[in-house]
Amino acid sequence: MHDDRTDEVFANVDALLAQAAARLPDAHERRRLRFTTDLSLEQIAAALSTSADLVEAWENGFIEPTGRDRAGYARLLDGLRSREQAQNQDATPPGASSPPAAPVGPTRTRTASTMPDVTHAVASPARQTHVGQPRDGFPAGPLAVLADTGTLTAHFADGATRTCPAETLTDVLHWALAVGLGQPELNTYGQPADPLLVLTESAANRLGLPADLNDRARLQLPDHHPVHADLKRDGWKLPRSGFGPWARIYQDPEPRRRRCVQLAVVPWGALAEGGWNAPADLTPSSLARWLGTYANRVLTPCGSTAVCGQQLMTALRPPTRPVRGNDGTWQRGNNPSGLWKALDPAPPEAHDAHPLARGRNPRDALDEEAWDWTRPLTTEEEVTYPYVVGLDINFAFAAAASSAVVGMNTPPEHVARPAFDEKIPGSWYCDLSHIELDPKLPSPFTSSGQSPTGPAWYATPTLAYAVKDLGATIQPLEAYLRRSSGRYFDPWYKRLRDAYLATMKDLGIVPEMEPADFLAAMRALPTADPAALALLAAIKATSKGGIGKLREGPRSPQHTPFASWPALKTPTWRPDLRAAVISRARVNMHRKMTKTAEHTGRYPLAVLSDCALYPAHQPSALDVTPHGADGKAVPGTFRLGVNPGYAKEEGTRTIDWYQQLLEDGANPARYVKDART
Repeated sequence: MHDDRTDEVFANVDALLAQAAARLPDAHERRRLRFTTDLSLEQIAAALSTSADLVEAWENGFIEPTGRDRAGYARLLDGLRSREQAQNQDATPPGASSPPAAPVGPTRTRTASTMPDVTHAVASPARQTHVGQPRDGFPAGPLAVLADTGTLTAHFADGATRTCPAETLTDVLHWALAVGLGQPELNTYGQPADPLLVLTESAANRLGLPADLNDRARLQLPDHHPVHADLKRDGWKLPRSGFGPWARIYQDPEPRRRRCVQLAVVPWGALAEGGWNAPADLTPSSLARWLGTYANRVLTPCGSTAVCGQQLMTALRPPTRPVRGNDGTWQRGNNPSGLWKALDPAPPEAHDAHPLARGRNPRDALDEEAWDWTRPLTTEEEVTYPYVVGLDINFAFAAAASSAVVGMNTPPEHVARPAFDEKIPGSWYCDLSHIELDPKLPSPFTSSGQSPTGPAWYATPTLAYAVKDLGATIQPLEAYLRRSSGRYFDPWYKRLRDAYLATMKDLGIVPEMEPADFLAAMRALPTADPAALALLAAIKATSKGGIGKLREGPRSPQHTPFASWPALKTPTWRPDLRAAVISRARVNMHRKMTKTAEHTGRYPLAVLSDCALYPAHQPSALDVTPHGADGKAVPGTFRLGVNPGYAKEEGTRTIDWYQQLLEDGANPARYVKDART
């Protein structure tokens, strides 16, 4: 039987055979052959029924043609080479040899950079869990920074530059898709990253974009701007967020081909806010390498660092995966290790602006937040200790996310008087006011650090700490439990941990350092390369911001109280996950403070989030952190070092400074780093 399906299969097989047989010369030879015959890119594109931009990308080695394109292009180049050889045989006397052909056509040039280890980071051959160097599909790397230097010049993450043959924004979008920009997926089931184009002020001006956005409330290009009409005419679309400092511009996808480009408009503040704060004096080439390092270590930037933190979760835990249907064919199905369903929170977990929070008593809201706690000095502390030292936990919230068991894709189940089970994530209504706590430590149960006065809602890690570490007997009155659970954050934490440690290594700080050497290196850190410091800050902000986005509130100034907002429709809007992470961070720190008190008799004076302020004999963290007879840190206490979960010195001040700020009603832990006097 012969039908249309058979014809299609045979045609596909013929194309595959043609591709396997079609060998192409290197990029330089492709350009040389075209130039020697005076053919234009447009002529070749017309003959092969493709675009001139795509032919130029083949010619410069940015993209390798496939299928019928490869077979046709190979046939053309073979024909040009055969014609050239025949002409040379006719023109060259016997015994003579032709001189080697000089390089012809556009070339890629490399520029120097002060960023440490960037080339290695972008081009490293390692590919663990589908992460690593750009594949043949993304030979130009993840992004390009465009600048107008008389011509529109593209600066790539590996230090290469080349001319961008574009006059309009729509031209630039097509060029970005043809030139080979992008980044491989971070998970087998995920999508490759879209190309990122960073428009400097000169490039934005050349492409007809305004120098700034007058609509500061919406931070969008006005709807009447001519660029909007150009994009619409060419079939490009914008998401609901519009054309702002970070813009996603796309066309309807074709089979097996996404057509989407991310833009970052520098003069509109894309890299000066939202957690980025890139050094303003970076050249376009240095900026490309700086962003390329972030892209290689974290992911291709696609918005604020908080947005990147959230997108990284999805990239590492995609919502869908291929599954075999009942008819035997492969279809797209839900990925049980990802978040694929937008869920309503349990009523106590809801954001204050959420519809479920209407009429809710504030006492009935889950209060799993970071600490803001102080206490007055004792008489002994005033006399004995002349200094205070701040200890800050490295990467505290990311470290707390590691190994956290959280609810996945089933709605919370309401249960009355449940037996507590530390293995079940959820929110529990329980009275912990009977548990006796040391008043010189903040309560692990509240964000204020004050002991609870009655029943309240708690996340599972908080109650687990009360039972396992403090030996309390509890009986929850009710709970919202999630029976489907998993360690959702593990790959996210590992990716960010590795990015953080790699950047600290660039700055000369490694886990093997002795505590004294570590402190000295950290004190010298402010004088290090500003670009490397900005990269470190961006990675940290990605971690904190990603956790914060799990409970993102309404962003529109016109939002109606208790009305829905866009974030609620995304699977990653999960305040219960954020609560679990913050709960783990808080009890982890309480555990360290308790152990430190046991070994040193010393207690914190103030705590703000992940920073604890201790009285000290000397202005050094070495005076505060306990060590055994062997000189090693005591297990379970504060340990100095660069690793996530370890501590660093946040700052040192006098005890009088502490007393003055306390009398002023401020939390000294907030200012110990910035030396407010």
